[in-house]
Amino acid sequence: MQLHRLEIEGFGPFRGRQSIDFDAFADDGIFLIAGRTGAGKSSILDAVCFGLYGGVPRYEKGGEKRLRSDHCEPDDVTEVVVEFSTVGGRYRVTRSPEYLRPAKRGGGLTKQAAAVSLEELTEGGWVGRAARAVDVANELNEILQLTQEQFLQVILLAQNRFADFLLADSRERQALLRRLFGTDRFADYQTRFDERRREAEQALGGSRAMVDARLDEAERIVGDADLWGDDAEAVADTTDARIERLRRAIARADYRVEQLGTERAAAEKALATADAALALLKEQRQAQTERDRARSALAALDAQADQIADATTRRDRARAADALRALIVAATRASVDRAAAAQAEEAAVASAAGLVRADPTSPGATPDRMRAAAYRDLASERTRESGAWQQAAELEAGAARRGAQLTAARTAVDAASAALAALDAEHEALPAQIRELTSEHDLARRGADRLDGAAQSVALAERQLAGALDVERLGAAVAAAAAAESAASDAHTRAQAELAHLRRRRLDGYAGELASALVDGEPCAVCGATAHPAPAAHADPVSADDIEAAEIARDAVAAAERAASRALAERTAELAAARERSGGLGADDARARLAVVVAARDAAEADVARSRELSARLDDLHRGLADLEQRRAQASDALASSRTELSLAEQRIADADAAIARARGDHDTVADRLAEAHEQIAIATAAAEAIEAHADAAGRDHAAGAELTEALEASVFADATEAQHAMISATELSALDERITAYAVDVKKERALLLDLEMRMLPEEPIDLAPAEQRAQQARDAWQGAVDADSRARSVQKSLSATVDSAAHAHAASAEQAAEFEVLRGLADALAGRSGNTHKMNLETFVLAAELEEIVSAANLRLHDMSDGRYQLRHSDALAARGAASGLGIVVFDAFTGQTRPAKSLSGGETFLSSLALALGLAEVVTARAGGIRLDTLFIDEGFGSLDADTLETAMRTLDELRQGGRTVGVISHVEAMQEQIPAQLRVRTVPDGHSVIDAPRRAV
Repeated sequence: MQLHRLEIEGFGPFRGRQSIDFDAFADDGIFLIAGRTGAGKSSILDAVCFGLYGGVPRYEKGGEKRLRSDHCEPDDVTEVVVEFSTVGGRYRVTRSPEYLRPAKRGGGLTKQAAAVSLEELTEGGWVGRAARAVDVANELNEILQLTQEQFLQVILLAQNRFADFLLADSRERQALLRRLFGTDRFADYQTRFDERRREAEQALGGSRAMVDARLDEAERIVGDADLWGDDAEAVADTTDARIERLRRAIARADYRVEQLGTERAAAEKALATADAALALLKEQRQAQTERDRARSALAALDAQADQIADATTRRDRARAADALRALIVAATRASVDRAAAAQAEEAAVASAAGLVRADPTSPGATPDRMRAAAYRDLASERTRESGAWQQAAELEAGAARRGAQLTAARTAVDAASAALAALDAEHEALPAQIRELTSEHDLARRGADRLDGAAQSVALAERQLAGALDVERLGAAVAAAAAAESAASDAHTRAQAELAHLRRRRLDGYAGELASALVDGEPCAVCGATAHPAPAAHADPVSADDIEAAEIARDAVAAAERAASRALAERTAELAAARERSGGLGADDARARLAVVVAARDAAEADVARSRELSARLDDLHRGLADLEQRRAQASDALASSRTELSLAEQRIADADAAIARARGDHDTVADRLAEAHEQIAIATAAAEAIEAHADAAGRDHAAGAELTEALEASVFADATEAQHAMISATELSALDERITAYAVDVKKERALLLDLEMRMLPEEPIDLAPAEQRAQQARDAWQGAVDADSRARSVQKSLSATVDSAAHAHAASAEQAAEFEVLRGLADALAGRSGNTHKMNLETFVLAAELEEIVSAANLRLHDMSDGRYQLRHSDALAARGAASGLGIVVFDAFTGQTRPAKSLSGGETFLSSLALALGLAEVVTARAGGIRLDTLFIDEGFGSLDADTLETAMRTLDELRQGGRTVGVISHVEAMQEQIPAQLRVRTVPDGHSVIDAPRRAV
């Protein structure tokens, strides 16, 4: 993985948007992130981690609420953009935390939800891949192949984080390695084996309890059935002995079942013999009863013979009369229809009197048919005439409508003429308006063309005014800075002179200090003399502390002088830049010039607005002219159409009046003449139909009478009246038929049954069943007793056998379970570090110990060089204290002493070098476990301040080796020696109002 670009806004100490181009350090391979303490150097790493994982290494508990910069205004944005690449491509993550912002409606603050998006660079540009937090996390997990914890251990080596791994105890180191290498699955293996061991133990205990319970049940069955025999006094102390004792009881139960089975078979045979004898007697007794009943039934049927004969005769006559029923009804109905038709004919002919004259009878036609034809001819003639008058009647009815149409047509002609005249007048006025607006528009457009030049003049005037104001402001600032620089220089001179004076006094006072220590008779420390005739005086002595205090004061005023000099240089440079921006104008002249160009710009802006307004109005007028011409054409067409419609309406009225006059004749209206014709048609048609209906009814009456007479002559009846008297209802006829049929069936059935029973020669006296029933009941009681005894014995034998067999099988299975349990217990204890595991090292710890051995081996490759071969890290599997898991210890081997010692005994610099080597070894192993991914970017945050010059040089050589192969290493430090040795630098500084900014990458001189 390689970082390319980082953008930070509203995050940590950074308020404005800051951009870092890591590719700018690719050629150097190593760069320094420098700045004062608290400026925000580590916040750069926080931003990288937050952008990729949504978390911050320094704020692991609830820290996201502190991510938004305290310098942000409510409307400012908080956002981090990280652009990076892997072997799979180049990607960009944009992430914002949750924070409060002003509400868009209603005032107050509202919560701005956290947001994140992931993009990929393709040939067509940046393409979005995910925009939900869970989707982005899943995508980044596949792309980076590192968890956040792994990322912090192999890429972002934060402040003292790698030292924690070296100095951690076994529990802390185990927790960290578990997160890095994902060995939770081995703990799961151990847990599952423990669960299987507990389950096997519970199953074994349950199986043994089940065996005991089944043996207890079997012994209870034996005792209740009195099957112990000679084993009644025996005592079984083992499961196998109990099973053997119960199997002997099963053999006795088998013998008892065999005996009772023989007794049951004999009882069943005796019962079958008694039941067969009783069944035979019962069947004979039932036959006697059936014979007597059949005799009585035949006697009763013989008594009904005369009634059945009368019923048969009545049924046969009713069937013959029913065959004539339809002819009688038809003849009666035809006679009634003929009388009704005669009355209707008489009434219809009376109504049509005078309509036709008597016509001579046509050859072959009856008088009735001739009369009907005359009436139908009259109706046809009137129908033809009324057809011609019907159209005239419709015209007569629509006279009012045609008058209204004529009036409407005249009104439409007048309206169309007026509309066309109004449009002609409007059309004449538009061209003049268009010419006037076009002239105004051209004038406004020429003024609008001057807007760009006026705007540029305003911008220039504003810059000149700002520059002139800065000149006035900075003039005083430069003077104040010059005075401050002069005062600081004077103070520095005074402090330097005071220090020199104190140093001279210190030298002068050395003789007094020596003289104050002289003792008569003892040799002088300088000359060795024992006599001290004129010792020097020691007045107002100057101590080393006084010299040190003066040096501190000198250094402070020197720093103040340097700061004042830098401030004066900065103010002077700012003043020169302000004069350049002002263009040599004073503030008053700049204001006047600005007012003039602003007025010109405002006028040009007004001309732009006026030009747009006039252009829109001209467009409207042109569109109106085109629309007006279209409407004039439509109005002209409408006038021509209205005039045509008026001519047609007048012609239709003239044609209708002529047709009505012809059809009215001598009547007042055509409708009256039509009504009279329709009435005559209806009367003539009714008379013709009545005459024809009477003739048809007479013919049907004659035919029905002749058919009935012919049928009576062929029947058993003398006339129709006799036949009607013989008729009965269908229900009664069906009942007679069923009675006669049932009688015949009963006689035949009873005679056949009685004949069969008489042939059996049964005794006349009833048979006595009591003795046979008593013998059968005695045999049944004996059989039931045998069956019950046999069933009980078989139940005991079956239950006892099943229980003992089940107990025996369960006992055998429990032995296999016990063997399996011992295997599982041994495996579970081995995986959990129990039993004979003297190091108490479980499976997960064993795996982590192997990983730790590789980490230590990789770390020693660098520690050997960094410590000049003195130190070597060693993996320790010594037994941990207080029951902790062993195998994850790290000790330090000192080649100077040949002994190992705890890592905590190292000095600060030694601890840093060992921790750095261990962290780099850990990074290599974790990278290999993550699929051999490339780590092209690495950050190390602080820790170099504890190193002396030689050790720092060794650390720098190690860092220089890290950048080989195209890797870029970023180092965060405020150590001046690091700033001197690393030319490529990224500086973070705090501006006067408190927030921090990141200066562009630069190279130290």
